[in-house]
Amino acid sequence: MAWFKRKDKGIQTPTESKKDTPRGLWYKTPTGKIVETEELANNFYVSPEDGYHVRIGSAEYFDILFDDEFKELDANMSSKDPLNFTDTTSYKDRLKAAQSKTKLKDAVRTAVGKSKGKLLVVAAMDFTFIGGSMGSVVGEKIARAADYALKHNIPFLMISKSGGARMMEAAISLMQLAKTSAKLAQLADAKIPYISLCTDPTTGGTTASFAMLGDINISEPGALIGFAGPRVVRDTTGKELPDDFQTAEFLQEHGFLDFITHRSELKYKVNLYIDLILNQKVR
Repeated sequence: MAWFKRKDKGIQTPTESKKDTPRGLWYKTPTGKIVETEELANNFYVSPEDGYHVRIGSAEYFDILFDDEFKELDANMSSKDPLNFTDTTSYKDRLKAAQSKTKLKDAVRTAVGKSKGKLLVVAAMDFTFIGGSMGSVVGEKIARAADYALKHNIPFLMISKSGGARMMEAAISLMQLAKTSAKLAQLADAKIPYISLCTDPTTGGTTASFAMLGDINISEPGALIGFAGPRVVRDTTGKELPDDFQTAEFLQEHGFLDFITHRSELKYKVNLYIDLILNQKVR
């Protein structure tokens, strides 16, 4: 049974002398490409070798889109627990834990600032906060951001990144679909541009409401976009699904998206689309 024994033990480093590799210096993409995190940040959090768009949050999107400073809207709004929901833990405890871990108040942040020299209202979702789930605060903040855009006649950009409705708020969460859709209809009536950016992932009630109601619907490459998950769709239809099912590329091919935009071109493209909607000279 000699083959179970290492004959040549080679270099043996004492346990007390071993050092862990510092975390956060490298990032490995799903295709196996390794990239330095500093290089990743300098490249809009996109892997230069395979173009993989790493998930980012509202802070990173604000840095990409705004020229310099911006004003956050309704920054201190946070969810309550109207249903006294309790599963393995209470909803109140879940909220406190999420706020402590992410340093966010809820799953969306809204802000106004200049992009390419012109004012833009941006609502950006954060998947790290309870999976980007859409509760009452998410709906209210999006509605208020739309109201701000309406009052000041400013184009509105929605960046969706969500797992769907927040089950801890039940029907209250589902009401946000109608609420946000109604506000976007008011923007449309006032002829104020609304651009919807779907990022990875955009699913559930988000897809069933504001994510698909843009004057122009765009996405980042490779983003997962759909209502129900592939397994649910497969079981419901009884059919095998294409390999690229529910990807941004699949949706564009079937007419659900207008464009797929690389993150490095996002700021330029958003302003380009707004200029096209307003029939202005392209900047």
